[in-house]
Amino acid sequence: MKNPGRIALIPAEDQLVMPGDFGGVGDFGKLLYQITWDFYEGLSCCFLIPSKKNKDGKLREKDHSSEGHYRIVSPAFQYKMSHRRVGKCIIINNKNFDEKTGMNVRNGTDRDAGELFKCFKNLGFDVFIYNDQTCAKMERLLKEVSEEDHSDSSCFACILLSHGEEGMIYGTDGAMPIKSMTSLFRGDMCKSLVGKPKLFFIQACRGSEFDDGIQTDSGPPNDTIETDANPRHKIPVEADFLFAYSTVPGYYSWRNPGRGSWFVQALCNVLNEYGKQLEIMQILTRVNYMVATCFESWSEDPRFSEKKQIPCVVSMLTKELYFN
Repeated sequence: MKNPGRIALIPAEDQLVMPGDFGGVGDFGKLLYQITWDFYEGLSCCFLIPSKKNKDGKLREKDHSSEGHYRIVSPAFQYKMSHRRVGKCIIINNKNFDEKTGMNVRNGTDRDAGELFKCFKNLGFDVFIYNDQTCAKMERLLKEVSEEDHSDSSCFACILLSHGEEGMIYGTDGAMPIKSMTSLFRGDMCKSLVGKPKLFFIQACRGSEFDDGIQTDSGPPNDTIETDANPRHKIPVEADFLFAYSTVPGYYSWRNPGRGSWFVQALCNVLNEYGKQLEIMQILTRVNYMVATCFESWSEDPRFSEKKQIPCVVSMLTKELYFN
């Protein structure tokens, strides 16, 4: 291996890692604490050396041959979250719309916004909620945020709660391209977030189809039939973006006027319990499972009853993301 970078050889007891078990350390975090942060930050590869105790109880290392080295995950594949701030979280919560748009009031969205505020605040974000924003205000707001200096932040999050259409999302006065907002945070537009995760959570529909699901043993919860309309978003080529959609392309996204949307309920539930333990994709996989198995629509109109939903994650992240 040419120019392998910095390599750490860490003695470990036999029972921690079995031969051929890559990344099989019981507590990887404890192992990494044996290395100073300065060394850890530049580490490109890490090996475990099995060791045994002598009769006097002292550890003795096994032969440092290639057969005795067990590979573990390189720390270089985790985003650095040690900046002074976790980062800014912008929540755009559009509930009321101009009559000319033909869009209904999004009952239940205030509950979503409130739960998201508490959830992301608990993760360490600086959270700001902006209610009932016009298209111009949404674009101006995110442009101003993208032009800020995020050098002391580890990441950025934006949550959109609104109606939408194909390729568009609604301000209170009409629709605008969602790409015009997300593109503001590309590497060539927002230099202080280059190499840092940029997370977008979007609660809205992505079409007019319903998911009938398949037969299950559980009965449907008492959820009413309110939906959002949201765009199909063109996947960007830029790195370090993650888009967590409430549903897959072409389908409705369900929202309960009293309890909020299924997706946001599940997202906050999982983040509150596992947000500081699991990696972001593990978190969102559990969100997918919860939405898919714990929610089902109910309506007196059979066209809207017993419908299901599955969220969709589009990730261009290049490293693992932990909020701890």
